[in-house]
Amino acid sequence: MKKIVLILTLISFFSFSCTRKHETREKSLSVALTSEVSTLDPVNSYDNVSGSVIYNVYEQLYEYHYLNRPYELKPLLAESMPVVENQGKRYVIKLKKKIRYHDHKAFGGKPRFVIAEDFITQIKRLSFTPLNSTGWWIIDGIVEGVNDFKKTVGNDFTKLKTTPIKGVRAPDDYTLVIDLVQPSPQFIYKLAMSFISPVPMEVVEYEKNDLGTKIVGTGPFYVTKIDQKEITLGKFANYHESFYPAEGDRYANSRGLLKDSGEKIPFLESINFKIVKDNKERYDLFLKGDLDFIILPQEFYSQVFDDVGNLKENIKSTDIRLQTMPTLTYWWLAFNMRDPLLGKNLNLRKAIAHAIDMNKYIALFTNNTGQKANSILPPGIMGYDPSATLPYDYNQALAKEYLAKAGYPGGKNLPEIIYDTRAESKISNDQADFCKEQLGQIGIKVKIVKNNFKQYLDKSRTGHLQFFQDGWTLDYPDAENIFQLLVSSNYPPGPNASFYTNKEVNSMYDRLSKLPDGEEKRNLIMKMEKIVNEDLPWVMQYYSRNFILYHDYVKNYRPSDLIWSYPKYLRVK
Repeated sequence: MKKIVLILTLISFFSFSCTRKHETREKSLSVALTSEVSTLDPVNSYDNVSGSVIYNVYEQLYEYHYLNRPYELKPLLAESMPVVENQGKRYVIKLKKKIRYHDHKAFGGKPRFVIAEDFITQIKRLSFTPLNSTGWWIIDGIVEGVNDFKKTVGNDFTKLKTTPIKGVRAPDDYTLVIDLVQPSPQFIYKLAMSFISPVPMEVVEYEKNDLGTKIVGTGPFYVTKIDQKEITLGKFANYHESFYPAEGDRYANSRGLLKDSGEKIPFLESINFKIVKDNKERYDLFLKGDLDFIILPQEFYSQVFDDVGNLKENIKSTDIRLQTMPTLTYWWLAFNMRDPLLGKNLNLRKAIAHAIDMNKYIALFTNNTGQKANSILPPGIMGYDPSATLPYDYNQALAKEYLAKAGYPGGKNLPEIIYDTRAESKISNDQADFCKEQLGQIGIKVKIVKNNFKQYLDKSRTGHLQFFQDGWTLDYPDAENIFQLLVSSNYPPGPNASFYTNKEVNSMYDRLSKLPDGEEKRNLIMKMEKIVNEDLPWVMQYYSRNFILYHDYVKNYRPSDLIWSYPKYLRVK
């Protein structure tokens, strides 16, 4: 209690100091990243940390409307929505003209504008074997000719430049034509992902195809500094004309988010991304005004909320505000299905699934704000059934029975299981300790290996994990984006970190990708989920909900799991 009173006193104190500190950096946004950025090359950037930066520097053909829900796509670098021809297999996209890139030595001091060929260059890079792209899955077997291109080019960069892709062409500088192997209603969503950002070939050549820290995009901000502690972006003076939305949904209207309708964006002059791994340090920096907003770490819930979940009066009286956001992020415990111990023994996986008290886990690590998962799909996605149940729940007696069936009664002769953490944080370590303690109660020994997020990603992408927590923030609001984590064509460096494979699921996934929303698609999703649950590559945990604290001098702020380019809409004043 004494500690809580002290913190609340500090909040009141810091609300005055942060206002004064903010006045010295008006029009500058300060944001925390929870780990180092793994890469800023759009061919391999596929996590929330790097995405926070990359979507403000690179742009795509389409983007999500900032103020409308349900989510809807609108043109960004494209002039209009695509014309879909050839029974859904051809996308014809007209590009906006005079979209200028950030300056780079490869341009020889001259302005360089986006042309259709720049998108083809990036699609080639996604297919180039040496880059081992995490985004290969979005075109693999989908865009006509990319698989043949990949085989033909191999590791030869000269061939990459000279070899065409059958299904991707540019009839002129401002027309991009993409032919698909089969109709894919979800393909439009992939054109809004950073993987297909335009990249000039002359930059690729100049940087020897290594764009991990050499970022040349068309976005509202460009990189001015990168080091181990921070990444700084400055406003791009030659950014193409873009305007704050003139319409929004009911929430946007009720929150006053349309006051800047029609105004030219961005409003900010700079963004400072600070790499702050520790939750307490991020929280303290926020209170001091050194960060403009944070996702509230779970360990500070009791200091911010009262017993019924309302913001405490001490905080309401400061300049600190709260937004509660249901997310498209959810979590599970994953098994490496290629592992000779866990992957080959279904009864051992069942024992683990029944041995962990997820209700207690959610209470401890989300303060009961997480919603216990009942499906491998999250709420809000077509095919999710709110009445669905999982074929496992906490039951120690049953867990012991399955352990015996697995051949290890009481854990006898069972090798130690390796649990890898996904971050350098107290909560990540505590979650690992919880799983170790729970499994220990039925005789399963667990060794915890601690990683930072980059180490975790490296192990995930190379198959060096055995038992681990995994999670997903949807790239687009469709069940295809979930099941693509469960098909063998997406083995790492693709997103199938569990190395799960099932021939029926693979075949059904091919059908799913062709289907529009409707009863046929819904029934197919149910069949696929049933098979996955029976195979048990995942032990589902919970659906996330974020509590975001921000200072009220940050205007136009609307959090989203899908819109990483939100800073261009913000005012800091």
